[in-house]
This record gives sequence, C-alpha cells and structure tokens, in this order.
Amino acid sequence: MTDPVPQKPAHIREFTLRSIAVGLLVAVIIGASYPYVVLKFGIGPNISVVSAFFGFLALGLFSKSYNRWENNVVQTAGTSAGMIAFLCWLLAAFDILAAEPDSGFNVHLSRMQTWIWLSTSGILGVLLAVPLRKHFIDDEKLPFPDGIAAAETLIMLDSRGSAARKSTVAMIGSLFVSGLVFFATQAKWIIEVIALHVNRWSSTVGLGFALSLLNVGSGMIIGLRITTSMLIGAIIAWVIAPGWLYEHGYISENARRTEILLTVMWPGIAVLIAGGVTTLLLRWRSLANTFKSLAAAGSTGGDMPLRWVWIGCLASATVLVGIQAAFFGTPVWQSVVAILLAVPLGLVALRVLGETNWGPISTMANLTQAVFGALAPGSLSASMVSSGVTGAVAAESEGIMQDYKVGSMIGSTPKILTYMQLIAVPVGALALAFAYPLLRDTYGLIGDGAQLSSPISARWVGFAKIVTQQLHGPAALSAEAMMRISWMKNSFLVGAIIGIVLTLLEQKKSWKPFVPSPTGMGIGVLIPISAVTVMWIGAAVDRVWEKTNAETHTRYSIATASGFIAGEAIIAVLIPILVTLGLMKL
Repeated sequence: MTDPVPQKPAHIREFTLRSIAVGLLVAVIIGASYPYVVLKFGIGPNISVVSAFFGFLALGLFSKSYNRWENNVVQTAGTSAGMIAFLCWLLAAFDILAAEPDSGFNVHLSRMQTWIWLSTSGILGVLLAVPLRKHFIDDEKLPFPDGIAAAETLIMLDSRGSAARKSTVAMIGSLFVSGLVFFATQAKWIIEVIALHVNRWSSTVGLGFALSLLNVGSGMIIGLRITTSMLIGAIIAWVIAPGWLYEHGYISENARRTEILLTVMWPGIAVLIAGGVTTLLLRWRSLANTFKSLAAAGSTGGDMPLRWVWIGCLASATVLVGIQAAFFGTPVWQSVVAILLAVPLGLVALRVLGETNWGPISTMANLTQAVFGALAPGSLSASMVSSGVTGAVAAESEGIMQDYKVGSMIGSTPKILTYMQLIAVPVGALALAFAYPLLRDTYGLIGDGAQLSSPISARWVGFAKIVTQQLHGPAALSAEAMMRISWMKNSFLVGAIIGIVLTLLEQKKSWKPFVPSPTGMGIGVLIPISAVTVMWIGAAVDRVWEKTNAETHTRYSIATASGFIAGEAIIAVLIPILVTLGLMKL
C-alpha cells in the first residue's frame, strides 16, 4: 500500500505571476551569491532550504495570501540557479589551468559565452531528468534528504502565526550580522583569522579560526560527522604532513601554502574519487534496475509530455555540440560522446544523491576525464571541456529531482516545477556569468594571497593532468620531476585505498557514525584549515543545541544557518561591485 499523495486545494494556483517574478528574483540572488560559497569551500549547503526562506521573505513583500505551492515554485527557481551557479568551479578550473604557462590550455570564456554554454548544458540536464521522476520519486521513493528538508521548511513557513514570524526574524537577524562581520573583515576593521601556532608551518598554512559566520552556518547544515571528517583530513594535511614532506624532500624549506597544496592534494583527491566510485559499485543492482525501468518510462499525470522532452533534448544537444565547436574548438565526436556519457553517469549521480544525500557531480566529471584520457590521449582540452558537459548535466538533473521530491511531499504539479527550472536555468547562468569574474578579480583565485581556494577546481585540474600530461607526457624528465610524479602516483594509491576502506566500513549502519566520511576527509585536505575549524565549531554548537533544546532547534536552526550563509555571500558579491565603481578600496 502506497502513501497517499498530498492534494493541493482546487482553488490554489501555484504558477502565478508573483511566484514567477519572485522566483526569478531569488534565482538572480542565489545565482550571484552561491559561487562565492562554492569557490571558498568546494561544497555548498542545502540551497533548496535557503531558497525556500528567501521565497518566504520575498513573497511576503508582494502579498500575505501566498502559499506553500507558490513558494515551492520560488524555491525551485532558486535551486535551479544554485545548481548552475555551482558550476563556477568549471570556470575556475579553466582559469587555473590557463594560468600555467606549460599547460597549453588557453580557454577564456566571455560572459556571453559562459551564459550560452551553461544555459544550454543546464537545459539539457533538466530535460534528461524529466522521464526519471516517476522511477526515482514515485516507484522507488528514494529519500533525497535535502528535498525532504526543503519540503518541511515550506510547510513550516506556510504555517503562519508567531512561529513563522520568529523564524523570519532569526534569518534576517543572522543575515545582517553575518554580512556585517564579513564587511568588517574586508574593510580591515577587524582581523580575518585568529591565528593558531602549533609548529613552524602554522603561519604558512593559515592554521587558526576564520572570522566568518558563513563557515558557522555551513557547518550547522552540513552536520557534525562530515565536519569532523573534514577536520581530520585538514589536520593530517596541514598540521602533520608538512613536517614529514619537508624531511623527505617533497617540499622546500620556505614552501608556501600553494606548494604544500600541490603536494598534499593527491591523496585528498584520491580519497574523494575512490570513495565516490566505490559507492557507485556497491549499488550496482539498484543501478541496473534503474536502466531496466527506463524502457517502460512514460509521462504520467502532471508531467511534461515526453514528446516535448525528447524534442527538447535533441534540440539542446545539437545546439550544445555547435557551441562547443565554436567556443572551444571541440570536435563534434567528442561532444557527442560527452553527451552520451552524461546520460548513464547522470543516472548514477541521481541514484547516489537520492540514497546518500551526496551529489557526486565532480566524481562523474572525473570518470568522464578518465574516459577521454583513453579516447583523446594527452588532450587537456578534451578532458576539461567534455567532463564539463557531464558536470553541467548532472548538476541540473540533481536539482530538479530534489524539487520533484519536494513537490511529491506537498502535492505540487511536476510539469510546473519543470517549467520553472527551464526558465530559471538561463537566469542563474547569467547571474553566474557576471558574478564569477567579479569574485575572481576581487578575492583572487591563484597564488598564495588568493582568498578563494576552489578545491573542486584544484581536484579537477589535478586529475586532468594525471590522465593526460603525466600518463602521456614526455619520457625524459628531471630527477625532481620524477620524484614528484612518484609521490603523486604513490600517494594517490594510498588515498584511493583509504577511500575504498572507509566507504566499505560506513556501509554498516551501526558503524557509520564512527567512521570518517571519505568525502569529508578529501574536502578537508583541499580547503583552508581556518575555514574547516570554524565549520566544525558551527556543527558542534548546532549538535549541542539540538540535544539541549530540540524544539527551538527545529524551529530556528535552519533559518539561522541560512542567514549566516546568505549574509556573507551577498556582501561578498556587493563588495566587488563597490570596488569596481570606486566606492570602496580593499
């Protein structure tokens, strides 16, 4: 016996002028602010929940009679824009690799090119996910935890009364305080990091506590297990490893953070990739059932007609092939193969997201890199651009499937959510196209003084080198280069073994709370340790709050964390605009 589907009252309209207008407004805000979070940490909090709170605030400016179904249209737009904005790591990876003089990679996208490329890829991702809604949501009923959290948030905010008002006050208050703290650190009114000295490398690697409420809010949402795993990875990489690496000649005596990162990143990358691939292999039976069910998939009540979907897929795929030939010089066959690979890998990503709440977008991109390492040996362009298609398609597929989960819980019409996603994709891509260059030029992306480490980009570039230059590079190398390649391969192997073992151990539910997350450990290696320490504090405080006062925690935790995240992210976008206009100096 299946659970009854919630029914939307007959007189309620969800796809209204105000829900579309507010949805596009929220899409712009999320699309412009979310890249800062992703470039800084390499991971992003539940953007669906943040979008739901923004929708609640913005709809309230238009009317007091809005409802949860209209707000779901708004959060769908925010989620769509957030997922396309998440792809800022693609743009950052292009810039990182192009800055290396010996890479031979010279891709520099204009704002218009960025908008067109990501819009087309994102629309294809949305359409490819439409036929899968019934299988993943209705038939298998996968949890998609972030979707559940967003649905519960919509229901809470639609409850009216003092509870909703207090949640609003909590979010606005935390947003204001977070933005003020960040502005104060950028204006040099207060220091950015409270330094901590443990050994001779502490100041070099930036050990300490970043004064950032965005870190606190991210930790609150990510949770104690993942942030503890991040802290373990960070301590190993940035406190323990530098001394050992120096003693064995892998880094110089005066090594800066960038040199150390380029050394410790390999086991961190391996833990991430091996953990993700192992998770996929452990679920091969479920994945096989997914492929079998596709033949019987068809449109059901409330879904977009499948004929429209297939026409849209063909049209967007054709345009994407042409765009990549024009912008990147990508051969037609490479684009076609990349799109074909995106379909099964997108299915895998949806399965993993639905079951584990971890969206393996970059892992899917790494798998595509591995394929093109064999199909186009030595071509960095093929590895980077083609895997970017996989990342873009997977991102939007994951976003809309979470929205479908929300809709199934509150009774929204699936095709309405699909329409809003399709509308919001180009809006989010446009916001990203303008926000990313401002963030890159203001806060820095490359070098020791850069404030944006973009760990996903570093991992992606590093893996591209493994499957192209290092595996298919010149035979004659210096002794130092040989030593570095030896370290890269050996440490990568060790990291892969650790990732596999941890993934296998966490399959036992009673062990999982005590087993470090391979995803958390890998990310902890790649982002600044000063951010990781504060994220852990945020998660620890949130856990204490939950244990001591569950009622207020349920009511205010997500709202407070969302405000902490949004406040700094919004100000981070406003500051470069002020700098560009000459109204502020950093």
